[in-house]
Amino acid sequence: MSSYMTLNPATGETLREFPGLDDAAVPGVLSRSHGAFAGWRATEVGERARRLVRIADAYEARQDELAELISTEMGKPLKEAVGEVELAAAIYRWYGEHGPGLLNREVLDPQGADESLVRTEAIGSLIGVMPWNYPYYQVARFVAPNLMVGNTIILKHASICAASSELMAELVHAAGMPEDAYINVFASNDQIADMIADPRVRGISLTGSERAGASVAETAGRHLKKVVLELGGSDPLIVLDDGDIERTATIAARARLSNAGQACNSPKRMIVPNDKVDDFVSVVTRAFEAARVGDPTDESTQVGPLSSITARDTVIAQVERAVEQGATLHTGGEAIDGAGAFMRPAVLTGVTSDMDAYSEEIFGPVAVIYGVDSTDEAITLANDVGFGLSGSVWGSDIDRAQEIADRLEVGMAYVNEHGTTLPGLPFGGVKRSGFGRELGRWGMGEFVNTRLRRTSTTKK
Repeated sequence: MSSYMTLNPATGETLREFPGLDDAAVPGVLSRSHGAFAGWRATEVGERARRLVRIADAYEARQDELAELISTEMGKPLKEAVGEVELAAAIYRWYGEHGPGLLNREVLDPQGADESLVRTEAIGSLIGVMPWNYPYYQVARFVAPNLMVGNTIILKHASICAASSELMAELVHAAGMPEDAYINVFASNDQIADMIADPRVRGISLTGSERAGASVAETAGRHLKKVVLELGGSDPLIVLDDGDIERTATIAARARLSNAGQACNSPKRMIVPNDKVDDFVSVVTRAFEAARVGDPTDESTQVGPLSSITARDTVIAQVERAVEQGATLHTGGEAIDGAGAFMRPAVLTGVTSDMDAYSEEIFGPVAVIYGVDSTDEAITLANDVGFGLSGSVWGSDIDRAQEIADRLEVGMAYVNEHGTTLPGLPFGGVKRSGFGRELGRWGMGEFVNTRLRRTSTTKK
């Protein structure tokens, strides 16, 4: 039996231990989720929507409690934690308000019949495998559209987020969701693999590492199950020669430090014209050095700890290896003495294609800044990695910036902003960043049966 344990990454203190799911209980979880599907699917669409709105209300009512929990559980600064709770609530509310319209039948060109139409229908029990870096938001973007469409959920959260996953289940059920339509499980990876293999499970959504995604996709593929994967990212941020260097560098630094750099769609690679790169590096370096690193529950803290000592040490090792291979370290990159998984935010330049840091994802507060001589070189550099989650282009000539953004090999391209996430916008990537989409109407279209009904009253 696996064990889920929450530790405070700011202190190293063990907060609570949760017993894992017993192997003997796995068949019961599957039976419960499958058994609840017929009733939940048959629940009137408007009633499903009202319950999602009640979930949103519950998140808002318990905002402070939810925020404080993940601040201590995975180290998110309190202000950012509050923002995440608000975003999760907004997602549930958006689907409660817009979901029914997305389920309306679509009348097609009859093409020789009296009528051809398509209906969107739920498919059954789904498994969600969730990561620790955005405990509420990433659950909401999987759960809200699928509960709206009428599917049932088995939710396996990251082991360090057991307390927040337990509280989410409490909120969902208190809002009127049937107990077995949303089941929170403290399951092991092997148990999840067994569940995926079971015919009662119809689909799997995973947000996490490439290795986890490949493993889940392999298991699902053997059993012909639909999968949505949101994996890593190494997002480019391209500054054009007509861009405001100081303003853009300040925004880029703030974005990179958000959640201690532990975001798949963080601007990890900043690409700047060579004649302006020194100024850009100077602004980012000052911002990184001025950022207040400390207790995430202190409202003055700007950068909290990484999620664990292991996570911090991995990032520090990546920085050290880059320097050993010839990169220049402008600031930071070392552990902060004392308890907790803290490190000094780091700025690197001089990273070349033969260095590990060029192609790997650095999941922490590290900015890698490149200088280029042309926009073509910038685009080539931006696309020259295996990832393709999102990217951004910054400049005052909007038409030109949009043209360059359209050349990025990403699932989400932004102009003069980076990483914006809203309930009605699609989220997802290409290449090694995964496949499938969440949020908006696209999130409603992944785990459904698009059923055609065609009617002819005369013989053909």
